Amino acid sequence: MRRVVTGHDGNGRSIVVSDGPVPRSREFVSLPGWVSRLPWATEPGEKATRSGEDPTPDITSLLPAPGGTRFIVLTFPPESAFADPAFDPAAFDREQRADSPGIAELIEPDGMHATPTVDYGIVLYGEIVLELDDGHCTSLSPGDIVIQNGTRHAWRNRSDQPATMAFVLIGAEQGD
Repeated sequence: MRRVVTGHDGNGRSIVVSDGPVPRSREFVSLPGWVSRLPWATEPGEKATRSGEDPTPDITSLLPAPGGTRFIVLTFPPESAFADPAFDPAAFDREQRADSPGIAELIEPDGMHATPTVDYGIVLYGEIVLELDDGHCTSLSPGDIVIQNGTRHAWRNRSDQPATMAFVLIGAEQGD
């Protein structure tokens, strides 16, 4: 995946300040096919950077505080990968906690989770199912979007191909 970042030169003209791979990207060893990428992030009250300084190395939590943002791209392997005898749930949990601090701690053993964020998600590739805590499932295809309002949910890839989704998480105060 390629990331292009714009900024301004000394004269205030727009320029490309960075063009290359997403620097914070991880292909999981414990679950082949699971890929996590953090292309960009902002902290609450942070002004748009004009120089294109990369904030991603300094991010210590993938869970943004209210007013902060995270741009995350995840590739989910088929759900059958979890049933593979070689799959080690403890190793996957360790890798998740190392890669996704702040969010990984909220993920239940069955994948259900809720975050204090408003998430904008778009299916880029493949098919995936959004499962809600009442068991309701909604199938999604490329181009479909989801607005996730801090509700408990899980992502299920019931197909035999990977599915990739892009998410923008916006930290929010939780309501009722």
